[in-house]
Amino acid sequence: MNKKIMKNNSQVVVYQAKNGAIELKKDASKDTIWATQAQIADIFEAERSVVTKHIRNIFKEKELEVNSVCAKIAHTALDGKTYQVSVYDLDVILSVGYRVSGKKAIYFRQWATKTLRGHIVKGYTINPSRIKQNYEEFLLSVDKVKAL
Repeated sequence: MNKKIMKNNSQVVVYQAKNGAIELKKDASKDTIWATQAQIADIFEAERSVVTKHIRNIFKEKELEVNSVCAKIAHTALDGKTYQVSVYDLDVILSVGYRVSGKKAIYFRQWATKTLRGHIVKGYTINPSRIKQNYEEFLLSVDKVKAL
């Protein structure tokens, strides 16, 4: 399932993988992605009002600081008018994923827990698709680990 979300005024593709992972196609030079509430609702197949409630609670409970994870972008509607739209970074997307109900959110949490548990138990995480994209950088990292 492909979804389009905003990333620093450019489009990236986000889709929900069968294993629960949120797969992000992104430019390696960027450190986050941005999504509207409607797009976050799409990712987890949740009602937008539910996502809005969870985002409000994330900020109210001080899980995340609104000024660090929220931005406004100009969006031109079909009528030609420009509107300011709130977008939220990856930290908010992940936090909402831990709060919403539904199959997609359950798959996401199962995947995230398995990944985090593996990282804690093993002490590292390997992402084969990222290694393929950055193979030379990966080899340099391996050399640094060997030097330890």
